[in-house]
Amino acid sequence: MKRVKLVVGLGNPGPEYEFSPHNMGFGVVERLAERNGVRLSQKRAHSRCGRFLQGEEEIWLIQPQTFMNRSGLAVKEWLTREGCEPQDLIIIADDLDLPWGSLRIRQKGGSAGHHGLESIVGAMGTQQFTRVRIGVSPDRELQDPVDYLLAPLGRSRRSEAKAIWEQAAEAVEMILTAGTEKAMTVFNRRKGATTGTARQPANEKRQETTN
Repeated sequence: MKRVKLVVGLGNPGPEYEFSPHNMGFGVVERLAERNGVRLSQKRAHSRCGRFLQGEEEIWLIQPQTFMNRSGLAVKEWLTREGCEPQDLIIIADDLDLPWGSLRIRQKGGSAGHHGLESIVGAMGTQQFTRVRIGVSPDRELQDPVDYLLAPLGRSRRSEAKAIWEQAAEAVEMILTAGTEKAMTVFNRRKGATTGTARQPANEKRQETTN
């Protein structure tokens, strides 16, 4: 019997969010699909998805279409449908508290104010799942973090984002083949695809439908 792994990239559906910092998870799943010859053409469990086989494992690449703050709805349905446990789940999400382009892999942890992770933790009732966090903090102070997260990146940053997606895709593949601890050792110490500075404190406002 094949074991199922779920790789979920978080983001918001719609072309207006395609190159926004909040959609880094979507970008990584797209890159994973390209690297593994997968078409994200199926629709199931409130998601756009595709799959491939890796040895005895069936790997699903998933982009929830629920909007960010309802990501847990899709993830919980996937776990139920596939009979998976939280340890079979890898979540990829942006992190405004990490420098632009840096990666942090963890086996468990809180949401750090990220509404997609909050939704998943709430739906599953546990924080015990692997997450790949991608730093999106820019090299300037933000007056409105939400506007920054939801707005498309400029041309130069889009090129950098593609390099970040590539590195994050490599990290996910290492998690799948060698385990989370090995990937943490390699990627948590590696410098990001680009550099950035930590976010300056700012008052965050939230948009219920998207972030």
